[in-house]
Amino acid sequence: MPERFIDLRSDTVTRPTPAMRAAMHDAEVGDDVFHEDPTVNRLEERVAALLGKEAALFVPSGTMSNQIAVRVHTQPGDELICDVDCHIYNYEAGGPALHSGVTCRTLDGTCGILDVTQLEDKIRPDDDHQVRTRLVCLENTHNRGGGRIYPFEKIQAIHAWTRKHGLRLHLDGARLWNAIVATGIPAKQWGALFDTVSVCFSKGLGAPVGSALAGPRDLIKHARRVRKLLGGGMRQAGVLAAAALYALDHHIERLAEDHRNAQVIAQAIAQTPGLQLTPPEVETNLIWFRVRPEVGTANEVAAALKEQGLLVHAAGPQTLRACTHLDVSAAQAERAAETIRRTVARLSPSSLPV
Repeated sequence: MPERFIDLRSDTVTRPTPAMRAAMHDAEVGDDVFHEDPTVNRLEERVAALLGKEAALFVPSGTMSNQIAVRVHTQPGDELICDVDCHIYNYEAGGPALHSGVTCRTLDGTCGILDVTQLEDKIRPDDDHQVRTRLVCLENTHNRGGGRIYPFEKIQAIHAWTRKHGLRLHLDGARLWNAIVATGIPAKQWGALFDTVSVCFSKGLGAPVGSALAGPRDLIKHARRVRKLLGGGMRQAGVLAAAALYALDHHIERLAEDHRNAQVIAQAIAQTPGLQLTPPEVETNLIWFRVRPEVGTANEVAAALKEQGLLVHAAGPQTLRACTHLDVSAAQAERAAETIRRTVARLSPSSLPV
């Protein structure tokens, strides 16, 4: 993407920093399928320790990490419970059904957040006619929920409920790092509430590729086999693991900058007639907002902003998403905020209220 653009489409558009590229260049490598890549081994040990788990597995993507988790926790014909707007259900190409023969029972969360009371009557009866409820999947932070942080006490309650009923609990923690920085709750405390946790390095942490799945040693051994089945076995993957290790060392605490920059942009949106934040509170680096029909469609507004050098994601007919990240400075966030104000004002009828 040309440098003249401020790219707020996603935190996946980040590029490795020069220091990260140097770490990749210098990485010691081996054949990871033979467990012989020392840099991958070091990354997996690091992630497992951070999340308080026995083992971890490096994989190419968050989608693969989540789908491996579904596979190792279930059998064909089982059911998982999740929020209707979660990534596993919406953005992973029907993976639970295709890869694991598992159906998804979706519940309407509040900005992606489920309460344990919504789960209490959702376990299927022990009946040969019905699927077997086996797994609950949560997402933190929640993308379509507007970057919402899952309240820790709600997860504690869901954790206790899954233990009581013999269910497994998986976390899609692609942006868990953002929740850690925003709340100050360490990764190990979040991890303790889940059987398995997926984390991503190629979003806010700025690595070019990669996620990891952490959990009990026997499950991760099974996960390694499933990774092979899905074509995710990588050879000299240490060049990628080195980027993830660099990100863990240097790019977690700086996520607070992304959160501050998101507030600047969110304030501009809240003050611009014709736009509405959804949800109205921005907690991390994701900003979801709606465009009133009088202003235009999401695609039309995105196109107008692009003409002014600002890229945002059209996530629905009237819905846009902006996302701050490593490659967006505070000055660029200010420019983006002013571009939104100026551009939408030009599109808006003068009678529109804020």
